[in-house]
Amino acid sequence: MNFALGFKPTMGESSSMEALEKQLICPICLEMFTKPVVILPCQHNLCRKCASDVFQASNPLWQTRGSTTVSTGGRFRCPSCRHEVVLDRHGVFGLQRNLLVENIIDIYKQESTRSLRPKVEEQQLMCEEHEEEKINIYCLTCETPTCSMCKVFGAHKNCEVAPLQTIYERQKTELSDGIAILVAGNDRVQAVISQMEDVCRTIEERKKELVECVGREQDQKLSRVRSLIRRHGDQLEVAVKLVEAAIQSMEEPQMAVFLQSAKEVCKKIRDTAKASNVERIELGYESMAHFAVNTDDIANMLKTIDFQTDSQSEGTEEPCDLDEGMEDVAWPPGAGEEPAHTIGAL
Repeated sequence: MNFALGFKPTMGESSSMEALEKQLICPICLEMFTKPVVILPCQHNLCRKCASDVFQASNPLWQTRGSTTVSTGGRFRCPSCRHEVVLDRHGVFGLQRNLLVENIIDIYKQESTRSLRPKVEEQQLMCEEHEEEKINIYCLTCETPTCSMCKVFGAHKNCEVAPLQTIYERQKTELSDGIAILVAGNDRVQAVISQMEDVCRTIEERKKELVECVGREQDQKLSRVRSLIRRHGDQLEVAVKLVEAAIQSMEEPQMAVFLQSAKEVCKKIRDTAKASNVERIELGYESMAHFAVNTDDIANMLKTIDFQTDSQSEGTEEPCDLDEGMEDVAWPPGAGEEPAHTIGAL
């Protein structure tokens, strides 16, 4: 079905109004903001209804305003910049209204009604096969807009049709719902990412603690071994000096002098021999093997994580339930299981 505009617009015509209109489009419903307009902490705007839809999609257990249950608030992400919006127990009704944007919308609509109405009428799509007929119906069989003459006498006379406005509103509602589903899905993915980032930070902290534990044990072992080295060194020095004294006594030519000095040297040798106690470190004292940990199970589990479902790989339009298949996965990995090796107590 071919159709064309019923006029040729002038270059640059109403460019300022069009630029203003683009700034007044809600990123959720893709329509001009409807009152009341709420302003998010990131300074972006949403229709209150659209904000409520996104909030409810991200917080399905949150009670409505009319509920008697006291709500604890919730959170969702701005569809424009992904900034996290945290709400109190009032939900989206606790967000501040943007009266400035609402006033601008009122002024824009007044100007549009006064000066742009003729142009809107001129912009009505016209049928190329019946040049004087407007595009006013939608062929459900061929899935294309058409005109009444095409239905009565033309190519679509045997097709099923519906009012163009009805199909337009239905499709726009479907697209708006799809956007809300995507935004909610993005929030769930972001929650999984945030959870994994927390796990990474926990692992880094655990690594730091383990490194500090290894360092402390290393210092303790080195301190003990060095202390034994110093003590045995002092004993060795005393024994060497005693050997030198004994040798000098052996070289004494006078028997009387030798007997006087040798008796004292012999006593010192006996005392040194009794006091000598060579303390040794245990076999394998230098080993740090008890700090080893087996992460093969965790590594294998991480390799099997796949966020792509069968429906996505086949190119279908079915929404992906990110929570499906993750209910039985313990987080962090290894929770509730016995560790492969015992880690030293911190």
